[in-house]
Amino acid sequence: MIIQEKIGNLADLAASNLAGPAKGNRTIDRFPVEWYETAKRILRKPTRAGRELALRFLKESPALTEGDILYIDDKLLIAVEILPCDAMTIKMSTPETIAAACYEIGNRHLPLFIEKDELLAPFEEPLFRWLMANNYNPSREERKLIHPLRSTVAAHAHGGATGSSLFSRILQLTNPNSNTNQNTNSNPNSNASQNTGQNTNLNP
Repeated sequence: MIIQEKIGNLADLAASNLAGPAKGNRTIDRFPVEWYETAKRILRKPTRAGRELALRFLKESPALTEGDILYIDDKLLIAVEILPCDAMTIKMSTPETIAAACYEIGNRHLPLFIEKDELLAPFEEPLFRWLMANNYNPSREERKLIHPLRSTVAAHAHGGATGSSLFSRILQLTNPNSNTNQNTNSNPNSNASQNTGQNTNLNP
């Protein structure tokens, strides 16, 4: 079975017209993927029930997440299942903790994920020991990495890069009332059109 686009998400199914009259009798099959496979445009794997699926997202990255619906008819629904992995977790106790932990983990080019009041990242022994030694009190757990902290530029991008930097995203986490206009207003040469362009480049 070839899949070229996502149809919706299980979380929104009840409120949409996708459910249809057969929703109570429909079999739900799961398509298990690792966290590092969620951005792959081409992926071939079996579902839990053994159905072979070939994902071909040629136009853009699929950005698969838990519950994404890949196929649906009156009898069958196939949805994405993110598999748990070996992960590090850090409680976001203070703004300083959030900012410093985001910087240190991002500086090592590891992806960051958010779950309620926790930061999560794939487990890496040297970084875990560093976090322990510097009193971040990380935990090692089997967790699903579902909600990525996205940035439109790499962690080491410097002057001339456009869009939202990792640092600006950290600022937004540490201060919910802050916005990107604070950064643009600090530049006396900035104008309204430049601010508009930067805001539209943010990746929510």
